[in-house]
Formats: sequence, structure tokens, C-alpha cells
Amino acid sequence: MIRRTLGRLCLLVGLMLVSAAQAEVLLSEDEIARALSHGPWPPAFEPDPSNRVSGLPAAIALGEGLFSDPVLSRDGTMACASCHDPAHGFAEPRARANGKVLLDRNALALVNLPAHRWFGWSGDTDNLWAQSLTPIVNADEMDQDAAGLKQALVTSRWADDYAAVFGPPAGQDADDVLVNIAKALAAFQETLVTGPTSFDRFRDALEAGDLATAALYPEAAQRGLKIFLGRGNCALCHTGPAFTNGEFHDAGVPYFITETRVDTGRHGGLEALKASPYTLAGPYSDDPEQQGAWAVRQVRPLHSDFGTFRVPGLRGAARTAPYMHDGSLADLRAVVRHYNTIDMERLHADGEAILAPLGLSATEADDLVQFLRSLSDDQP
Repeated sequence: MIRRTLGRLCLLVGLMLVSAAQAEVLLSEDEIARALSHGPWPPAFEPDPSNRVSGLPAAIALGEGLFSDPVLSRDGTMACASCHDPAHGFAEPRARANGKVLLDRNALALVNLPAHRWFGWSGDTDNLWAQSLTPIVNADEMDQDAAGLKQALVTSRWADDYAAVFGPPAGQDADDVLVNIAKALAAFQETLVTGPTSFDRFRDALEAGDLATAALYPEAAQRGLKIFLGRGNCALCHTGPAFTNGEFHDAGVPYFITETRVDTGRHGGLEALKASPYTLAGPYSDDPEQQGAWAVRQVRPLHSDFGTFRVPGLRGAARTAPYMHDGSLADLRAVVRHYNTIDMERLHADGEAILAPLGLSATEADDLVQFLRSLSDDQP
């Protein structure tokens, strides 16, 4: 019995060695060079100079606690984690988030945020702490105001932890308390960085010239990567180590919420950004040099911004369905199917001419999905 079991193990090992020997790197030299631009990962993110508690352990711990506590909402029923579910990649598992009412958009995943310059689907904030306070004061979400938030904090379990980071809240201006809480939330969210994936092991092996290790990356994922880099044109917008250029494009998804109401996307986001006191150019930034403030000063709304939305990063995407700003695409296969047969009539008339139906076969579509799944450290 033991001899038979050992024989089976030897046969299995032999088959594995033959399979490994037959595997190969399918990318051309040019494709390898382009693949290398999507790493290394994770990068060493620097602290946010506009947030004086960025990277501070006590602030991170405070932000983590507040993130899951409904004390931030007016009626004490909603937390950040209510829509940004930690078990779902810090994203929303429903198509559209539920605040006090059903919201117009899906809640974006809160991972790899230090890689971004603009935040939210429409880029209505230019820093993470401003994005963190937006749902707190939004009447359709947590529906809180600065005075109410201060009162809730002073009587909450977090008062001492807040005081250890920012000083006693009781004597502080309510608006300062609001911003400080947002900065603690931002400090926590900065730590939500996805880990290396099978794609990263492939990419790093290519960079090291270790073709034997690189060849362990599944051939289906390699074929999908070739489509991603080439005929799919995906890498035009999903660039760099985070797989996003961080900018705003029309993906051919309807932006009519109802027959008479439109989600204006980036155009409305820019109007909100320009009116906000919470920008990198505003009085609540802790950066005396106002790094990055040039962007909010110079950017201007254009008609072509209507119905454009921020390009999401693809790392961890396998955990964060559904997809698109309205949550209308249920899974990664639906996303590929959308781009494979995209309706050109839905694209903005004066927008960018960068999308066209991919025309992938069923096998090619499956390969592209396999590549996208390989960008997630936990692939369900």
C-alpha cells in the first residue's frame, strides 16, 4: 500500500515537472516592457503632506475605529463600513449604495487610495480627508453636520482617543473637529493597500530575467494580458502600478439616472470641487507649500466632462463586484462583454474617440477575465 502511494506521488511530481517544462512566457519583448510598467507593487507611499496625522499610528487606530462606528451619522445607524464593506474589498456589494435614500452610484472600493490625485467617481475632492468627510455631511448619506458630529464625539467612546491625537474636542471649533475626524479616517484608509498578486510575481520574475518562474503564470492569464496591452487598448486608461491613470472618461455606460435626471459625472464633480473649502488650496490643508494645489486652481469644467467618471484601479477588482459608477455590470465577465460589444451611440458626442467594440472570441474574453482576476490577491 505504501509502495503504491509513493509510486503515485512520483508519477504526480513527474507530470508536474513535465507541465512546468512545457510552460513558457508568451509575451514579446515589447509586451514585456509594457508589463513592467505596471509595477513594482506595492510602492512605498509617502505620507500626505496636507494631513498632519498621515502615517501616525494613533490616528490610524482612531480612524479604523471610527470607520465602523455609526456614531458619525446623525441618527446613529450608518457607518463608513455600511457601504464600504471590509469583507467585500471595502466596496459596495449592491449595485447602488443605500444611505438615507437609495443613492445614484455604487460605492467605490477604498483600496490603494494614496495612488490617486482625485477622489470619488466624479473627482469632487482632491484629497482623501475631504473625500472622507463628504458622506458624513451629505444629506442623503450620514446627514450629519459639524456641530452634531462634535457633540456625538464628545460623548462617545472615542473622545479620549481623539484627544490623544488632536487635543480635547470640547474646546475646539466644530468645523475643526469635522476635519480632524476626516483626517483620522484618511490616515486609516491610506493603509488599505492590496498585496502582491500572481501578476506581480510574473512581472517581477520578468524584470529579474527569471523566465522559469515567469512561465508559472497561467498561459490563459498571459494571453489575457496580451489583449489588455494590445488590441483591447485597456492599458490606455488602466496605466501604471495601480492600473489607473486616475482621470475621467466616458465608458459607454448610460448616465441617465431616470428619463429626466442625469448624473453629470466629472462636470458636476468639478463644480463641487471649485466650491469646496476642503481642497489642497484651502485653509484646512496642513501643507504650507500646498503641493498639488495647482490642479484644483487650474482645472476647468468642459462640456465633454458630462457623463465621464474616474477610471478605477483594477487591483483587487475580483473582490468588488458589481462594476461601473452605477453598479450596472454584475461581474468581470459582464465588464468584458460590455467592452466587447460596446454601443458607440452611447458615447459622448464630443468626447474622446478611444473606444470601439473589441470583437473578442469567447476564449479570448475568458483569457482577459483570467488576467483581470490575477490582479486580486484573493480570487474568489
